[in-house]
Amino acid sequence: MDVDTLAMTQDRRPAVEGGLSWLGIIRLGLVQAALGAIVVLTTSTFNRVMVVELALPAMLPGALVAFHYAVQMLRPRWGYGSDIGGRCTPWIIGGMAVLAVGGVAASLSVALLEIDHLLGIIALVGSFALIGVGVGAAGTTNLVLMSKEVAPQRRAPAATIVWLMMIAGLAITAGMAGGQLDPFSMTRLVVVTAVVATGAVILTIIAVAGLEKGRMANEQTRSDAADATEKPAFRKALAEVWAEPKARRFAIFVFVSMLAYNAQDLILEPYAGAVFGLTPGESTKLAGLQHGGVFLGMILIGVLGGAFGGKRLAGIQLGSLRDWAVYGCIASGLAFFFLASGAYIGQAFPLKAAVFALGVANGAFAVAAIGSMMALVGEGRAGREGVRMGVWGAAQAVAFGLGGFAGTMAVDATRALFADAGIAYSTVFFLEGLLFLLSAVLAARVTRSAATSLSGDDRSDARDRTDYGERDRPLAPAE
Repeated sequence: MDVDTLAMTQDRRPAVEGGLSWLGIIRLGLVQAALGAIVVLTTSTFNRVMVVELALPAMLPGALVAFHYAVQMLRPRWGYGSDIGGRCTPWIIGGMAVLAVGGVAASLSVALLEIDHLLGIIALVGSFALIGVGVGAAGTTNLVLMSKEVAPQRRAPAATIVWLMMIAGLAITAGMAGGQLDPFSMTRLVVVTAVVATGAVILTIIAVAGLEKGRMANEQTRSDAADATEKPAFRKALAEVWAEPKARRFAIFVFVSMLAYNAQDLILEPYAGAVFGLTPGESTKLAGLQHGGVFLGMILIGVLGGAFGGKRLAGIQLGSLRDWAVYGCIASGLAFFFLASGAYIGQAFPLKAAVFALGVANGAFAVAAIGSMMALVGEGRAGREGVRMGVWGAAQAVAFGLGGFAGTMAVDATRALFADAGIAYSTVFFLEGLLFLLSAVLAARVTRSAATSLSGDDRSDARDRTDYGERDRPLAPAE
């Protein structure tokens, strides 16, 4: 590759300038809402039907959900496809279509369980494989499109808007579908799932229509000129991304932080019941309070990032998502330490305040982490944004798949060591706090290397971007 061609491939990095309008950002949020609408049925409603109506072991839906996360280890491959094709839209729509087919197939498989358990389970495995593929393909490429099209100053509020819309999709679908499922029957389950899945695909097609047109028209000539040199095999592209220090470090950060984030999901309510004597209804309200805190934390980062830009207050850069990823991890770690102390303080401990604070810290961390992905995805070798986002998405999926299981296993292990349930739970919360502090250190390393111009890792990244241009050129004669 000569210098001119190399420059052209560098120019392929999207220059968003003003970027997407707020309406365009909301349209991408609708994609996440559509994705959440299908996922909530497959991971929540089907779970309940298998365990309650069909009296099957809870391990079955748990294993299926873990399997759909495992399938998402293929996220780098879907991101690679969008890199090679130069467009995200076909992968978003295609991924949503596969997810919809998987969701409907899963509802039919649940109905089949009534007739034949073995055939139903086999069909469910195939259906959840499709669900994992669909979530991975649509979710990864939607994030890549956001990263390319949203202006830097709007990334924090964009991340907040999109993720709040996904949560809204979960909540609205759960409420509306719940009303249509009564009186329950397997036929109703299949029909409701089919309606939701079809609506999600139609909404996605409408939402993304035309979003990439302008950029594609401006880049077409340069893209055609670089096609021959910018289409390596997938393994080579993946190896190139993993060789980038910032991308590799950020992947490790995502895995560790998301493991800590998700490990408390299945043990917080049992902790409230076993240590503080809360009833199931009271512990459910406590979980709702935590989600309220998550909402507030997300909105807080969105407002700070959008309103203050690069301004600083007491040494804190209010608009920096990378900095807030560090602060969010520290706040989450401290919140876990505070929560762990409750077992020793007893009934006087302000459990509600502690859980709400944990939610705020987790929400702030989550939006900052997603926004950091958007900011970092374009740093490194050009034309690898999809693979890079896929690597981080795979790290998140694996962490989510392991998190709930690891948290419950850790509680069982500590309860075997300690007779007191409070000590067992507090030990696990303390370990989660340590994981978040470790995540803060990892995030700080990524932030420091990104902020230092051509020092350390950035020199390596610069070599990554230039070596391929120099490697194929004949050596110039010595002067």
